[in-house]
Amino acid sequence: MSPVNAFLSGKQRRSRHFTILLLLGISIIVMFIVSMNTGLMRLTPLEVLHTLFGDGTRQQKLILFDFRLPRIVISLLVGAGFAVSGCILQSLSRNALAEPSTLGINAGAGFAVIIFISFVPATAAGPIFVLPLMALLGAVLTAALIYFLSYRREDGLSPTRMILIGIAVGAGIYAFQLILSLRLDPQNFQFVSIWLAGKIWGGDWRFVLALLPWIVIILPFAFYKSRVLNLLNLGDQTSAGLGMPVEKERLVLLAAAVALSGACVAVSGGIGFVGLIAPHLARRLVGPKHQVLLPASALVGALLLITADTVARWILQPAEIPTGIIVALIGAPYFLYLLARSKA
Repeated sequence: MSPVNAFLSGKQRRSRHFTILLLLGISIIVMFIVSMNTGLMRLTPLEVLHTLFGDGTRQQKLILFDFRLPRIVISLLVGAGFAVSGCILQSLSRNALAEPSTLGINAGAGFAVIIFISFVPATAAGPIFVLPLMALLGAVLTAALIYFLSYRREDGLSPTRMILIGIAVGAGIYAFQLILSLRLDPQNFQFVSIWLAGKIWGGDWRFVLALLPWIVIILPFAFYKSRVLNLLNLGDQTSAGLGMPVEKERLVLLAAAVALSGACVAVSGGIGFVGLIAPHLARRLVGPKHQVLLPASALVGALLLITADTVARWILQPAEIPTGIIVALIGAPYFLYLLARSKA
């Protein structure tokens, strides 16, 4: 291919990627508007608009600003966080089935959160901001255990072994979660049961503030490391030959993925499969280059979760089902599809 043709091809590809990212952004805005109008107390688009500009009634302001908007914002942040975390884990392990929930990382983060709220009321202002730290601790310990059990001196880190061990560790942690929940008082037991099903339970702006710093700091850092992920996909020997400290970069990126997942679990409960589905859909749309793949994954994850949460609030009104159930209805068949296609 001549330099001119290569330049034109690259320009067309960049234009296509920009268009896809723009369409994803527009789709999120549309779902944002739909979600603001969805709920037991229905608000028309005109009422939402008036309320946003300060002209709504007191009841409309309460519904929109105190109940719906915090939950919508959390859905967007959690969806983007899980998606980018899953994309990083799939790239590091070079395994299409890797993501925080299948590796057991979400279970470890959730177990730490459940232990914490068993002794400290989660409704107090202070503990809300401690929850992401507790979730991070649980996620880090779980990731370290999985890494330790998966690594062999003879062949290093086997992606297939890591997936299987992650599933086993996650199942074991989930069993401990159930045992612990049986010792809780009825009120906390009901909360933990709903939380394990994947309900976005952080329903006010304090939870947004607790999660926002993690997303704002770690997502740009992950985007900055996109070229490193591209090189790691070439293989350890090639990356090391190009002068990259492979193990150091892998551990840094793994820490970023674990931190994102842990912080999201702290306010969203046991929602799984977002980190599995979103990167795959994004890869089909924009290709494997992480400079575009990571932002696309974040947008797809945000769109997926805000859509699932809106459906969860609408489908059985006046009752509400956990968002994690809606995501699982989509994610479980897709996981089986990927497992069937896997050559591992």
